[in-house]
Amino acid sequence: MIDNNTIEKSHEDLSKQDFVSDQMVKWCPGCGAHAILASVANVFPIIGYKKESFCMVSGIGCSSRFPYYVNTYGIHGIHGRANAIASGVKIANPHLSVWIATGDGDSMAIGGNHFIHIIRRNIDVNIMLFNNQIYGLTKGQYSPTTPMGTVTKTSPQGTIEHPFNPANLVLGAQGTFFARVVDTRPTLMTEVMYEAAKHDGTSVVEILQNCVIFADKVHDNITSRENKDDHQLVLKNGKAMIFGKDKNKGIIFKDSILQAVTIGENGYTIKDILVHDQYQKDPGIHRMLARMSPNRGGLPIALGVIRSAAYPTYDDMVVEQIDYAKANSPIKCVDDLLNSGDTWDI
Repeated sequence: MIDNNTIEKSHEDLSKQDFVSDQMVKWCPGCGAHAILASVANVFPIIGYKKESFCMVSGIGCSSRFPYYVNTYGIHGIHGRANAIASGVKIANPHLSVWIATGDGDSMAIGGNHFIHIIRRNIDVNIMLFNNQIYGLTKGQYSPTTPMGTVTKTSPQGTIEHPFNPANLVLGAQGTFFARVVDTRPTLMTEVMYEAAKHDGTSVVEILQNCVIFADKVHDNITSRENKDDHQLVLKNGKAMIFGKDKNKGIIFKDSILQAVTIGENGYTIKDILVHDQYQKDPGIHRMLARMSPNRGGLPIALGVIRSAAYPTYDDMVVEQIDYAKANSPIKCVDDLLNSGDTWDI
């Protein structure tokens, strides 16, 4: 959390260049990860912590090269364990701003259990979930988010598995913060990452990322020039849910579902359009927004911060318990412990 006094602020003005690593970036040319890296370098100086207060943790995969490319402390972990490692880092040192770079395979397949439990516990970390719907580093096997029917190296006749919707998984695990962005909108990505940093608790930012080699244009229905205006709804807290090339379409709640309507047709006015409340604790509307897709009833996909609800964090409560134990225990040092009961000379 940005206003959390446990994390030390920088006493000097930092810039993007302060967070640029001297390591060669080895992602493929055109990979969406380049835009994510640029957004992180842009947002870290704005957050305002000193460089030594950031820690970047990753698992295995293309996304997990991230710690090498950001000039902060970092841990390159093992496959699927980034969230477990980051949990330990944050609990052991609450003075760090912990960021996790992970992919749809790393976090939702081998690391699935760690993913849901870090969210359930609401540990104050920031998860950047690169979702390119494929295993890129290991050369094109289908992942837990690959659309059903997709032909890949491991599904030559098309995958027959039902894919995860990351938003459903996060909110089902009682997530307090979920946002979604696309790699073609770096400014929005930076804004959302700043909101994630402000949130006290586990923030998950799903980044719809393009893999130019093994899943090129997998998000084209959302990101292409001809589709983006009518297939993207950028949510802003307190603002009406309006979208479309002419900004004349909106989202209403009718017959227990969300529906897209055209303002000025069938009697609909701006007053009928839903106003976004990202801070609402009840997740009902947030879940509906997270499930929207151009493939579901002609609805746009929701981008931006979908949910940002305030709940106690695991790491804060751990510190409270430790402080309580220290204040109330009769044992204050090792000598007290050694003299607290029967002893024997050997």
